[in-house]
Amino acid sequence: MTFKVVIPARYNSARLPGKPLIEIGGVPMVIHVARKAKLSGANEIIIATDDDRIAKTSEEYGFISFMTNPNHISGTDRIEEVIDKANWDSETIVINLQGDEPLIDPLLINQIAEGMIKNNIDYASAASLFLNYEDFSNTNNVKVILDYNDYAIYFSRAMIPHQKDLQEKSISKFVYHHIGIYGYTVEFLRKFCNLPTSNLELTEKLEQLRAIENNLKLKIFKYQGTHSIGVDTEEDLKKIKKILDPT
Repeated sequence: MTFKVVIPARYNSARLPGKPLIEIGGVPMVIHVARKAKLSGANEIIIATDDDRIAKTSEEYGFISFMTNPNHISGTDRIEEVIDKANWDSETIVINLQGDEPLIDPLLINQIAEGMIKNNIDYASAASLFLNYEDFSNTNNVKVILDYNDYAIYFSRAMIPHQKDLQEKSISKFVYHHIGIYGYTVEFLRKFCNLPTSNLELTEKLEQLRAIENNLKLKIFKYQGTHSIGVDTEEDLKKIKKILDPT
């Protein structure tokens, strides 16, 4: 089984400037992510950036970096530029790994890639069960509801689906916590990036809704492990540091 991992790593961040290079236990955040990707069994790992400092750091730690256009709106668009530069064939499986997920499970990366190859899937992501009401009610946590074959029906930051008889501070049994990792074939990724931004995507600020609004299937692999913490705020960073750098 062969697949590629691309890690979009933009330098500017509204809440945490220079986020990919923030050190955790003496190691830049994006390098933690790349090391997890290496453990997944990927045969190629590329850090796609818009900044010379990130590119230099990547190479110092032995990882390949590609300089990409700083004006890309999303990490997906950045990855499209990488696949063009790398000249990968249309059936190549590419995993989009967020550069601010230093706790991502290598087994999850492998699960998505293996599942795509085994079942001939061209677009996939992952989700896990919500463990508590606090996470379920948090609008920063994206919810996804699935059909009987585990394809996504809808994503939202709201508590979906609404149930009138749901007890206060209970979690709907039909909802999963979306994990921000994606897998695509090169052919699908090009198709997706050429679609116009959709109305639902703009409303929810969730790019994957573009696919659903265009009747493109998104397979969701159910992850049995603990949902990893992404780093969006200083508070998230403190939590990560306690786990990766407890001293």
